Amino acid sequence: MSNLYETKSLSELRDIAKEKGLKSISALRKQELIDALNALEKGQGSVASINKSTDDKPIKLGTEEVKLATEDTKQSVENRGMESSHMQGNRNNVIRRLPEQNRQHELVKAPDQSKGNDNSRMSESYRSNEGRNMDNRLENRNNDNKNNDNRNNENRNNENRNYENSRNYENRSNENRNNENRNNENRNNENRSNEMLRNYDNNRRTMDNRRPMDNRRLNENRGYNESDRVVRINPTGDISGNQATELGYNTTSSSDRFLSQANQQEEKLPIDMEQLDSGETKEGILEVLSDGYGFIRCDNFLPGENDVYVSPAQIRRFNLKTGDIIVGNTRIRNQNEKFSALLYIKLINGLHPSEAVKRKKFEDLTPIFPNERIHLETPGCQVAMRMVDLISPIGKGQRGMIVSQPKTGKTTLLKQVAKAITRNHPEMHLIILLIDERPEEVTDIKESIEGGNVEVIYSTFDELPENHKRVSEMVIERAKRLVEHKKDVVILLDSITRLARAYNLTVQASGRTLSGGLDPAALHMPKKFFGAARNMREGGSLTILATALVETGSRMDDVVFEEFKGTGNMELVLDRNLSEKRIFPAIDLPKSSTRRDDLLLNSAEVEANYLMRKALNGLKSEDAVERIIQMFVNTKNNAEFVEMIKKTKI
Repeated sequence: MSNLYETKSLSELRDIAKEKGLKSISALRKQELIDALNALEKGQGSVASINKSTDDKPIKLGTEEVKLATEDTKQSVENRGMESSHMQGNRNNVIRRLPEQNRQHELVKAPDQSKGNDNSRMSESYRSNEGRNMDNRLENRNNDNKNNDNRNNENRNNENRNYENSRNYENRSNENRNNENRNNENRNNENRSNEMLRNYDNNRRTMDNRRPMDNRRLNENRGYNESDRVVRINPTGDISGNQATELGYNTTSSSDRFLSQANQQEEKLPIDMEQLDSGETKEGILEVLSDGYGFIRCDNFLPGENDVYVSPAQIRRFNLKTGDIIVGNTRIRNQNEKFSALLYIKLINGLHPSEAVKRKKFEDLTPIFPNERIHLETPGCQVAMRMVDLISPIGKGQRGMIVSQPKTGKTTLLKQVAKAITRNHPEMHLIILLIDERPEEVTDIKESIEGGNVEVIYSTFDELPENHKRVSEMVIERAKRLVEHKKDVVILLDSITRLARAYNLTVQASGRTLSGGLDPAALHMPKKFFGAARNMREGGSLTILATALVETGSRMDDVVFEEFKGTGNMELVLDRNLSEKRIFPAIDLPKSSTRRDDLLLNSAEVEANYLMRKALNGLKSEDAVERIIQMFVNTKNNAEFVEMIKKTKI
């Protein structure tokens, strides 16, 4: 019978095996199929045992064995195949068989190892495997249909399936090649990123050598490994967990290495500072320009040859602003450098640099009415200060105007006010700003008013209007910085009318003109200057006393005065008729007053002020002033004058 089987073809043997109830025979070779039929005829095994043996038997394909696996095993093998395709380039082609319930077999990769007869067996096995796949699929749909029509359909489906498998194999091969290309692109991108990091690192180190002030802070936040890759470290020197995992570093060893490098750089820093330090200490006011850097102005708040350059990094680090008084050492200047550069800062506005970082902005402070009095009366002082102290008192944060005609003694009155403040309130910072003033007046004021907290800033009439403008802006910024440190500041300005004239010449024309040829845009900055005076609830105050000229024969001066008239909260008016009669101080008492003077005067002074003003209504200005001045001369101080006013009828 075995000889009969050998004469039959493989397809006829499969038909005979199916009629006898054998299953899973599409993957068997001809000799194996003959052996199975012979064993069934000789009674060496049952149909069930032979079917079981064929299911468990591995399929030999050339020199390799392809084992049957579940869906999870197939997925893991494919993943390992993808990894090996990237790392070693081996393409192992295997055929996996899915579980019995799916009955679906898929060709993963085609073998390419055997030659000669093995190739013919592999192709035959390949076709037989595909036949078995389709047989199993047809058995799930129609277990009872075993006719020739189904076999014909099976053959056609086998051909289609072979074509699809071959196309899938090509697609997977293309995907592997694409993955390799993408990996190569990723490696190239990583290389380019590393080069960019190294170039950036080199640039940073070059800039750090130019700016020694920033080295200490950069060394605390930056470390370098052996491959010149930048790694961020904590202040303790430890790498963060994610970075240590990504870079594959040993956290303990790398942190020790970075700490040692940082310590070495910090040890070298003082040596570099000593080498760069010129030993020259500079002090001046800082002016921050629009580009971010600044200069320390050493000569009267104006640009000069001795200015010192301040880097943007130092300005950001210490929260420096225009108007700060900086004290620090300069770096050795090269031949190509026009200005010296600031090496390190010692003091900012007389305080430690750390205090400048914590201060609030001037605009964020809360303005309130002046509630603390500035006493101008001193022992043995002149009558003018006693009259001002009682008629129109000045408080911390006052915004006052001294309105006067020419030659009425306004400059003399300012000098007396400055002397009284330096004597009674030496802790207050006094700034005297002279705009478009006579040079001899500047010298007189500088020599007559002295003190540790006194500054005389000036711009004489023979200078350009741009200098008037620059000096005034620097002075107001200087005062704001002091108020931010909760200090009390007094500015005596002479005069605001000349300041408005200077802005009228320098401001860009707005296309409109007020009476007297005044451009409305020219009043913006003088109003901003005058409006900065205020008393702060958080602490500190800025007091401004500005003189305004009237009846000078110029319509522009009258317009400027009218614009500022309602902005102040204190006015002291001087009368030219009194000065011509040689009556000094030539104060027009009915027109001079202070808003909310009840916050500054005590109850006795408020009552005396009321009685005095009530009496002035029925008298001429000249007669009333003469009688009141005589009463001030006859008394030693204002307390005695108040008692006399209560007892005597004027």
